[in-house]
Amino acid sequence: MTSLPLVYAPNKIFKQLAKPVELVNDEIRVLIDQMLRTMYVEKAVGLGANMVGVLKRIVVVDLQEEGILKPYIFINPEITWLSNEHQTFTEASVCFPGIEAKITRPQSIKLNYLDYEGKSKELQASGYFSTVIQHEIDYLNGKVFLDYLSKLKRDTLLKKMQKHISLNQL
Repeated sequence: MTSLPLVYAPNKIFKQLAKPVELVNDEIRVLIDQMLRTMYVEKAVGLGANMVGVLKRIVVVDLQEEGILKPYIFINPEITWLSNEHQTFTEASVCFPGIEAKITRPQSIKLNYLDYEGKSKELQASGYFSTVIQHEIDYLNGKVFLDYLSKLKRDTLLKKMQKHISLNQL
């Protein structure tokens, strides 16, 4: 299975709304398999489909705790509940190389989605897992982690990213 090329910021796709998946079929499953491969090749813990140039509501996540692969596939994910308690984690993205920021989000969520086979599922997540899911769903909604920051902080990090890119020539 081949991996897909990442889309790097700045790119207008990160401000666009991903479209719902109408039917979970073999074409969608091939895309999911390629997204998983890309996530592992890039050493990421999650990907939204628009991060590989596809405007479909698909997220893949795998925290790879203790080196064990346990992928989660979320098709048409919808957060149905957010806790009042919040937590802060340092977030980064393979599409925004060389930068990171502390972002505060709800500590726990409930999520409705379709799985790899197209079956309706519900999941409750908390801690870092919850943050990763929220981060990836934001991509599908035309939002990135930098959007939680002040304009000054965001602009400073984007300049840092451009410097990182020019030094590393992605």
